[in-house]
Amino acid sequence: MSTTTTRLLALLSLLQTPREWPGSVLASRLGVSDRTLRRDIERLREMGYSIHATLGPIGGYRLQAGSELPPLLFDDDQTVAVAVALQTVSVSGVGIEDAAIQALATIRQVMPSRLRHRLDALDVISSTVRPGQAAGMRVDPDLLISLAKTIRVAEVLRFDYAPRGAARPEDAALPPRRVEPHHIVTAQGSWYLVAWDLERDDWRLFSVDRITPRIPTGPRFAPREVPGGDLNEFVSARFKGSDVNEWACRGSVILDLPIRKVLPFVGDGTARAYGDDRTLLEAGSWSWGSLAASFGRFEVPMQVVGPPELAEAFATLAERYASTAAS
Repeated sequence: MSTTTTRLLALLSLLQTPREWPGSVLASRLGVSDRTLRRDIERLREMGYSIHATLGPIGGYRLQAGSELPPLLFDDDQTVAVAVALQTVSVSGVGIEDAAIQALATIRQVMPSRLRHRLDALDVISSTVRPGQAAGMRVDPDLLISLAKTIRVAEVLRFDYAPRGAARPEDAALPPRRVEPHHIVTAQGSWYLVAWDLERDDWRLFSVDRITPRIPTGPRFAPREVPGGDLNEFVSARFKGSDVNEWACRGSVILDLPIRKVLPFVGDGTARAYGDDRTLLEAGSWSWGSLAASFGRFEVPMQVVGPPELAEAFATLAERYASTAAS
């Protein structure tokens, strides 16, 4: 790579940080004169980058959005993050899968081999679980790739598992969890590891943000098949507290609310207009009480269609709320 090209890439990397750079600082960072800096700025503009210049003693340069997409520059972590995001989108069912796959192939083609090997280990499944809204979790891409490598080579994974809401395990002296990792999935904006728990002799879903891997990993194993053979169906069923992908409790109500105000909050339920200003809503949950409470979030008068267990759950909630209000 020529000296000029190297310098332009360094300049572009600096300008991509969200700040305004004084010309003298940029020139000092690059080890060039102010005149050379101005020429380099012009070269970047000719390549399609919109660089705003502010005159005066406190003026400087700032990268702005342009009218077209110029060549982009990412560091290693940003490259992996973009590739991970594209792979997740490519299985998300949001209608841009083909474009995401093409973009991922383009990025992968120009990746250095050290990054390509990291990415190739990652195979993400995006679950269709939609029982509610989730805040999501922050997960280190390196952790995802590390788990993916263990899955790919089929080695027993040893890790500490932090209590919910904690940053790390309460007692690091506890024996690590030992699992046969099967797959990484995304659901409700969060990341999970699907694995066979060797101590509990059963399948489990582990929140990736609570996992701290231990080294070395364990012995190789022969991968198992999830119950039913369909990973998406299996994960959806586990989120519903069931062995099959169906809610344990399903019921219907008529809401005194027009369907246009109900549809954005239907989730995996079904809704249809019931007259001009009412809606028939059917939904499911893991218990009758939670189902009744989910209908109550609409905060309008409603009529229970069925079954009787749902009406009983409403009565129980009414008594509980009345008691709470009186205390």
